[in-house]
Amino acid sequence: MEKEELKMRKLAFPPLCYILLVIALLSVAIYKTGGLEAYLGNKVIRPGDSGAEVWQVQQKLIGFGYLHSSPNGIYDKKTLGAVKQFQRENGLKPNGIVDQMTKESLGVFSSPNDSFDEDFSGGASWRDDVNLLARTINAEARGEPYIGQVAVGAVVLNRTKHSGFPKTLTGVIYQPWAFTAVHDGQINMAPSKTAYRAAQDAIGGWDPSSGAVYYYNPRYISSNWILSRPVIKTIGNHVFCR
Repeated sequence: MEKEELKMRKLAFPPLCYILLVIALLSVAIYKTGGLEAYLGNKVIRPGDSGAEVWQVQQKLIGFGYLHSSPNGIYDKKTLGAVKQFQRENGLKPNGIVDQMTKESLGVFSSPNDSFDEDFSGGASWRDDVNLLARTINAEARGEPYIGQVAVGAVVLNRTKHSGFPKTLTGVIYQPWAFTAVHDGQINMAPSKTAYRAAQDAIGGWDPSSGAVYYYNPRYISSNWILSRPVIKTIGNHVFCR
């Protein structure tokens, strides 16, 4: 009876070495995902990162007078210097790492969805908006550099705020003859993970197109009207314009 009881105790309480092993593996997982803050869902932003949150940080730094260049969504040297100066003057450790405390001091949202009071598609969920925009990006810009994919998504969103286009994401994307990918059915293809990420970054506020409402590939364009639009910039194979 005592042997059986001892065996049950061993099964119920694993040896200390197993517990330590689990803790060690968890620590490695946390380290590889960017530390405890990243593990808890609060992404730490470091030099070299890019995306919507970097764009938001740059916007705040510009507004506070620490950054004197246009936001590009890329954590470059100018942004690093501005972040360090902001941290130094606001009682934060001036290491250039935008952790949760620095985000809160800047007023940066922790996730793209937090920055909106309303959904884009007239009551549709944020997830549905991301999925629809991701399918559009995948169909219109797969093969383009990542920043170019985000820029295409930003153009779609910019149209929802422009008086010459429908006010909803669905309305803009399915406006007759607005996008080749809708006309030829490519929008129905399953989007890549990259397209999903680009959609989230665009919805999160990153606009590499600098406010463009049109884009085109010069190799495949035959419309004199689109060629007459004021050009803002070129990213990859696409020209972005007003």
